[in-house]
This record gives sequence, structure tokens and C-alpha cells, in this order.
Amino acid sequence: MACPTEEKETGKPVSLENMNIVNKKIDMGDGRVIEIETGKLAKQADGSVVVKMGNTMLLATVVSAQEAKEGTDFMPLSVEYRENYSAAGRFPGGFTRREGRPSDSEILVARLIDRALRPLFPDDYHADTFVNVYLISADKDVMPDSLAGLAASAALAVSDIPFNGPISECRVARVNGELKVNPSFADMEKADIDIVVGATYDNILMVEGEMHEVSEEEMLDAIKLAHDNIKIHCKVQMELTAEVGKTEKRVYCHENNDEELREKVWKETYDKVYAVAAKANPNKHQRHDDFKAVKDEFLAQYTEEQLAELDMALVGRYYHDVEKEAVRNLVLEQAIRLDGRKTDEIRPIWSEISYLPMAHGSAIFTRGETQSLTTVTLGTKLDNKLVDEVLRQGTDNFLLHYNFPPFSTGEAKPSRGTGRREIGHGNLAHRALKNMIPKGDENPYSIRIVSDILESNGSSSMATVCAGTLALMDAGVKIKKPVTGIAMGLITKGDKFAVLSDILGDEDHLGDMDFKVTGTRDGITATQMDIKVDGLPYEVLAQALQQAKAGRLHIMDKITETIAEPRADFKEHAPRVVKLSIPKDTIGALIGPGGKIIQEIQASTGTTIIIEEVDNVGRVEVVATNKDSIDAALARIKGIVAVPEVGEIYKGKVKSIVAFGAFVEILPGKDGLLHISEIEWRRLEKVDEVLKEGDEIEVKLIDVDKSGKLKLSRKALLPKPEKK
Repeated sequence: MACPTEEKETGKPVSLENMNIVNKKIDMGDGRVIEIETGKLAKQADGSVVVKMGNTMLLATVVSAQEAKEGTDFMPLSVEYRENYSAAGRFPGGFTRREGRPSDSEILVARLIDRALRPLFPDDYHADTFVNVYLISADKDVMPDSLAGLAASAALAVSDIPFNGPISECRVARVNGELKVNPSFADMEKADIDIVVGATYDNILMVEGEMHEVSEEEMLDAIKLAHDNIKIHCKVQMELTAEVGKTEKRVYCHENNDEELREKVWKETYDKVYAVAAKANPNKHQRHDDFKAVKDEFLAQYTEEQLAELDMALVGRYYHDVEKEAVRNLVLEQAIRLDGRKTDEIRPIWSEISYLPMAHGSAIFTRGETQSLTTVTLGTKLDNKLVDEVLRQGTDNFLLHYNFPPFSTGEAKPSRGTGRREIGHGNLAHRALKNMIPKGDENPYSIRIVSDILESNGSSSMATVCAGTLALMDAGVKIKKPVTGIAMGLITKGDKFAVLSDILGDEDHLGDMDFKVTGTRDGITATQMDIKVDGLPYEVLAQALQQAKAGRLHIMDKITETIAEPRADFKEHAPRVVKLSIPKDTIGALIGPGGKIIQEIQASTGTTIIIEEVDNVGRVEVVATNKDSIDAALARIKGIVAVPEVGEIYKGKVKSIVAFGAFVEILPGKDGLLHISEIEWRRLEKVDEVLKEGDEIEVKLIDVDKSGKLKLSRKALLPKPEKK
């Protein structure tokens, strides 16, 4: 029998029997089913659902304020994605043993959700809105991030919050040549295409992914398959909205408009703004000053008393609309861009390597007014990043960090650490380059790339990819192929459209698309696309991809003029790594009691030595910045782990003298008995007639008994005297 729960305002007890629980199912066509349930959990939120696939469950909630805060003229949307360790039956790490700040992977999933949802809220809706998605049960065969967008949209679908959805997201991977929707973790280990697509029933909104040098046509095929499945998700959500009675959304009024003022701003500023844009000034700050001068001239007609009564927020909004329309019309009508380039023209490029003498690798890449100073640092396994996430544990030996300080855009404000934008842009550049990094024994290093953006006017993440390629080659890392990247834009109006190569920051802000594509000469390695308009045909996407390819190849020609292939060797001050394998049973001898022997070797040779057991074999890495140190350490290691062979001759040191002979160390830590009868051919009364402690002598190993004791002979190396 169901237990009574909290009472609603009606005073009637709520039980499972009288809850309005609605459950919808999405058949994926291969035996897998996605379930959407609402009405059971988190009912005080404006909307909440549980999305389930296999044993993976996501709880998504959405709450939006009834009124907008005064002065807000944008959509204050906050999206969070969190994974509970209890979902996988695990304890969190750290001292407190509780979930802390979001991990990078959680932030990246939240960004995927945000980028698909944000464009679909009404332009005049300005209420604080919070979307939260929690992983509450984790199945190791189901990747939860591909369900998070569906869960967030379904929560909006069962709410009264205005939203021009629904949307959904799904992952498509190509495994063994076959495209697969929402693959498992095991599938992803064999995939050469991995993309997540967000879309409405009619339009693509967002694409994010990485590939192993695939063609533009292959990528489009994956996007189309994802959209076909998303249409099914959206249709089920429409049915869900109808069943819960949320087809009518809340009434709101978050904007007050003054049509007379709007008309006046447009009439008196449009032609002037159009003329400023048509001057095609490549200097961003000068352009902004010129646009500001038009606005200031408009305001100059008012007295101080009139300005005090004028709604400056409305003036700013209307003037922004004028600026946007003028810039867009200039492109469509005259094919003139803000800086004077043609639609497919790339900004001037210059690059330089080895700018920083003490970095293991460094490069400057400058394209127009965007500049990245990037470094490469080589480390050991001790520098690997530890990964301890709910569904993924292990290490990463390739890291890429992206920094965007305020001075790069001339802003006077403090840096507040790494934000979500930095994590997202860094992840895109990381995905672009990671499959070109040597794997396994071909790369014994941990590699860290740091891109500091020193100037920014669009496409700084793509500058990071280009600078990262240059810095890797400067460091001597044997990357498979150089990688470059470009950001594409789009201006549309009715049947007219223009695809823009290498977009400026203003073209990103005022345009309809930001489509970043990275790749080698042979194919695409990563992509990120955000689309702000409805009804973008695949033919336009295909044109953008082909134009992007031409741009990437142009940039490739430029950077390979600076350095065409990786340096033949690392720089003198870069660490050198030498690997060797040792018998498993010699690991203890090499480490010594309490680590005494290995610590002494490191201290005396100036090296770092890493030992681990892999597949019942000891794997040793010796790291130093010079060959002499490595050679000295290798000699010590080989001496300790060497297995004495009967019949071999060794140069040993007398460690101690006893009545019946001497103990001689023939290898580090390995002593053998030189019996008094084996010292010389003649009969000795005392050992010290010939030997004393500390003497270095040559001996021959003549036997190893069952207990492993070594028997040595010196006389076997001396000529046998003739009999008298």
C-alpha cells in the first residue's frame, strides 16, 4: 500500500495512486528504450522529469522567476550539470568525501545544454531561469551526457516557461565504419567520429565533436543521422506537453518599448552607421569609437534635462539593432565586411617559434588582431593528470589549457581565474590536436600546452590550435600531422546568405552562425558549431565546410613556412626519457628497503626514475636533461637487475674477509663467495696473504647453488703453474 506523503493545499494526502504521473517512451529501434517520466519527483519546480536509459537516470529540473529584475535586457539563463558519485556506488575523493565544484567534464556537458537551449527563449523574456540536470543513477554501458539535453528540454516542456522548443541532443559515433546513435563507452574506444548534435524538430542548433581526419561529407552524414533521431525525441516531448496540459505558457511582460523613440533612432542613425561600416576599417577599437560617435551625435540633440528623462537603456538597445542590421545589410548587398575583406578572405597571418628560450617549445601565432602565445612543456608520468570522475577513472598525459585575460580585448578589469568559456575553448583545441599526438611507446612524455591569448578579435580558440601545432613541432614532439583551424560565420536574410571565413568578434556577435572547424590537410579533426537562425539548409552547411577547408589549407601553408615538421631532436634543456624493462622479481631490489636504493641512485645521478609493474614486467623510465646522467643511472639499474650467469667474468670488489675466503660484490647488491681454495693455485694459509677489503679483482662465476648462492673463482683466470 502506498504511504501518504506531504499534503497539498487542498488538504488531501498525496499518494502514488492520485499523483499525475506521466511516462513516455522513445524506441531507438535497436532494442534500447529511453523513458521520460514526470509527476513523481521534484514537483515544486516549474518543471521536472526523470530520463532513463538502461540503468542510467537523469533528474532535470527548471525554475524561472515570475518577474524580470529591473534593468535586465538579456536572458539570465543558468545551466548546471552534476554527477553524483552515489550514482555509481562510489565515494568522492578528497578530504571531505563530498562532491565539490563542478569538474571540467561537468562544465562541458552544461555548456552543451546551454548552447542548445539559450537561442530558443523569446528575445523579450528576461526572468532568471535555472536549469539543473543531475546524474542520479549511472550505468557503465550508457553515456549520460548524450541524454542531458533531452532531459533539460523535457523539463521545460512540462513547465509553463516560454520556450520555442522542444529540442534534444544525441551523440553519433562511427564504429568499425558504421554510424551508431548514443553509443556505449566501449563503442567509443573504437570510434573515429564522435559528435554531439543539438536540434529542434526542424533545425540544427549545435554541433560539437572530434574526428580522425574525416571528410566534410562524412561529417554531414553523421549530423543528418543525429537530426533524424532528434526529430523522434521532439515529437515525444510535444505529446508529453499536451498530456500534462502545458501547451499554454505563462503570460509575461519583461520589456517596455517606445515605438516613437525606436523610429527616431533608426531614422537618424542608420545611414551614418552604414557609412561607418562601409569604411572597412581593420582596427577594431577605431571602428568601435566611430560607431560610438554616431550614437553620441544622436544624443547630443538633447538637453541635460531631456537626457535625464530619456530611457538610455532603450536607446542603447535600439542603436544596437541599427548597428546589427547595417553591418548585415552591408555584407549581403555589397559583399563588404567590417574590415574590408572578401567573404572568403583570411586575415594577415604571421608566426614565430622558439620565442621563449627556456620553454621546451613555444610559438606565437597572430592572425589579424587575434594572437596566441603558446608553450609546450614535457614531463613524466608523474605529471599525468589524475582523472577521478563518476564514470571515468585513470590518467591523461596530454593537457591543453587556454587562458583569456581581460587585457586581450583592452578591458580594464581583473582576472578571476578559469571560467567556463576558457574550459570550453581549451577543450575544443585539445580535441583538435589530441589524435595527432603519438601514442604508447612512441610518446613517453606527459605533454602540457598552454595558450595565453594576448589579443582577441574573434577565433582565439582556432589561433590556439595553430599556435599549439607550431609549439609542438618546435618542442620536437613527433606529431603525426600539423593541424590548423578556422571559424566560419553566416549572414542570412530571406533567401540571401553569405558565408564568412575567419570571422571577427563583431561578425560572431552580429551574425547567425559560429562554425569552428579544425583539421589536417587530409581531413577534419574537430568541430564546434552554434547556429542562431531557424531553417539553415544542409546545402549552406556544406558550402561552409568547403569554404572552411580552403581556409584551413591556406593557414596550413602559412604556418608550415615557419616550421614544416617537428624538430629532429628535443631542445637541450628538455627532459630525456629512456625506457627499459626489468624482471618483475628485481623490482624490490631496485627500490631497496624503504626506497633507499632508488633514492640514492636518483640523488647521485641527478635523474628521476619511475618504476611500475605492467603485465608482470617491471617498466622503468629514467628521466634527465642530459645524457651522462641517464647513462650513469642506467648502468646502476642494469647492475642491480642483471642476472649473474655461470661462466661469465666479473670485475668485483672485496666486501669482507673471512677465515674460509672472501665475499666479493660482482654486481650491485649481489655478493658471491670466493673460497680460499679458489683464490690462487697455491695453498694459502690465510686469505689476507693475497686480498684485503676494498680490493677490486676479476672473478669468474663457476656455480649457483639451489638456494641462489654464488660461487666464484679467481684462480680460474690465472695461468695454471706447471708441475715440478
